[in-house]
Amino acid sequence: MKTMTTQQRFIVSLIFSIPMLLQMILMPLHFQLSGGTLTEFILATIVMAVAGRPFVHSAWSSFKKHHANMDTLVAIGASTAYLYSIYAMLVGRPVFFEVAAIVVTFILLGQVFEERMRQNASGAVEKLLDLQAPDAEVIRNGQVVTVPLEEVQVGDLVQVKPGQKIPVDGTVTTGSSTVDESMVTGESMPVKKEVGDAVIGATTNQNGTIRLEVSQVGDQTMLAQIVDLVKKAQTSHAPIQNLADRVSNIFVPVVLVLAILTFLVWYVFLNATLSTALVFAVSVLVIACPCALGLAVPTALMVGTGLSAKNGILIKNGAVLESVSSVKTVIFDKTGTITVGQPVVTDVIGDQNTVLRVASQLEQLSEHPLAQAINDRAAELGLDATTPATDFQAIEGRGVTGKIDGQAVAVGNPKMAVDQEIAPELSREITRLQGETKTVVLVSQNQQVIGLIAIQDAPKPSSKAAMADLKQAGLKTVMLTGDNQRVAEAVAAEVGIDQVIADVLPNDKAAAVADFQGSGPVAFVGDGINDAPALTTAAVGIAMGSGTDVAIESGDIILMKNDLRDVATAIRLSNKIFNRIKLNLFWAFIYNLLGIPVAAGLFYAVGVSLSPEFAGLAMAFSSLSVVISSLLLNRIKVNRLA
Repeated sequence: MKTMTTQQRFIVSLIFSIPMLLQMILMPLHFQLSGGTLTEFILATIVMAVAGRPFVHSAWSSFKKHHANMDTLVAIGASTAYLYSIYAMLVGRPVFFEVAAIVVTFILLGQVFEERMRQNASGAVEKLLDLQAPDAEVIRNGQVVTVPLEEVQVGDLVQVKPGQKIPVDGTVTTGSSTVDESMVTGESMPVKKEVGDAVIGATTNQNGTIRLEVSQVGDQTMLAQIVDLVKKAQTSHAPIQNLADRVSNIFVPVVLVLAILTFLVWYVFLNATLSTALVFAVSVLVIACPCALGLAVPTALMVGTGLSAKNGILIKNGAVLESVSSVKTVIFDKTGTITVGQPVVTDVIGDQNTVLRVASQLEQLSEHPLAQAINDRAAELGLDATTPATDFQAIEGRGVTGKIDGQAVAVGNPKMAVDQEIAPELSREITRLQGETKTVVLVSQNQQVIGLIAIQDAPKPSSKAAMADLKQAGLKTVMLTGDNQRVAEAVAAEVGIDQVIADVLPNDKAAAVADFQGSGPVAFVGDGINDAPALTTAAVGIAMGSGTDVAIESGDIILMKNDLRDVATAIRLSNKIFNRIKLNLFWAFIYNLLGIPVAAGLFYAVGVSLSPEFAGLAMAFSSLSVVISSLLLNRIKVNRLA
């Protein structure tokens, strides 16, 4: 037999409870169900057998394991009212069948609201998959053919026109355009894409026709992996959940004792009737049901991780939230994290066009990273350096030489120019640039230095603002790098980092992070393969989305926009989610504590009491309030989290 859903159980319970609810409301008008007590018995029996049975089954399963769960209180409360009513019906006393039925109905009402809101929260990110293009224009046998998305294979060439969605992950092979990646990265500004650039499936091509080679399809695409990652985070178990579990395990037995004491005090010491004492005891059981405690953590976790994902910050599990809340130090890798990760030309001394053209013509034949930086800069300026030099020769540790239009040319470090003429002003510039920890390349023609090119792995544009943001949040910043002390300190001074640890071998990064953690939890931000051990060692590993798969797999938080300012945003957002979890737990627990005295009849003498039916309704709205509290996380302005 197929198990009924919570919604189906609620509908059954509601249908058969409505007549008894109407009778209870219209009692002052002497409204009575046809068939009287027997009709109530039949209706309540259907509710208990169909809608209430899972509560009883869950409570019994927990009892056999010597535990008490949230269903225990519902099962005992409803069953007590139901079984007592059968006894009362047989001996001619007042019955409470409506209590059993209506309590089950109201508790299920709360669960239906919970499930719907949880589904809305968890489905928000998954709906991104629905935004994928249903088909793709694939190049087959030189012709453009439209095929369903599921038929696209790795290695296919796909054409994407302006305004179309990019169907799958790939690399641009022809054309250039700008692409709106906001749905994946949260970054509102379009991104320029040229030949060799990677593109993400389901993002929108804007103003140019491009062709791309497919690199990932199906569940291997970035979007599918993001959705899978978020779903795992939403269902993960945060350590603070253990607090809710421990509270529930203690709270339920205590409530059972309180319910028994409530019955005894009213029946034995206050001489109340059996039915009155029983009503108070059942009310205590129902109002104390700690359902909201069980919702406090998972609902906030689902909403919070979904919100962060939509803004380009992937929180991989719930455990990291608690760790982030205690982080006081953030450690950064340098190359590729704080800096761009590749050398770029920062200064050209002399006639810029001439110096760069000569250098690029010679460096066309070199594979050195510095040569690539020079060639890239020349290309940016549109300089014609396509004709390479002749008689090319690479001199190890010095540079390269050759001939251009019959003239001897050389590009290299100061060692290359020991026998060449250098103007005094150029000598001063060499000293200045080296003082800024830049690599200086000398360009000479016919034994005379005609200019200088300074090259550096420059800090990312966002690095300085990111460090200022972290300091404003009260966090200490540290740079951990294998580069030499002088270069590291210069970069740190430029971007505003508090402390520098230089000359650290890749294998020693994890040990250095572990040393810092001796004084308290730290976060480590990195992007490379050699950062993976440090990311794992840190209490919180934050991986840049542009990093290697190994680094991303090792990180607890992934920054999809590759913007270092998102480090502070991720920390603040994590703290917001964790604080909402604590608020939910506090509210759920206090709600129970305040409700129990009222349900037990402590204020009955002044006309304040709570019947089991309304105790059930109150408990349902307790759970609902926790879910609403979690959903309010969606109102957070991620770019203004201070």
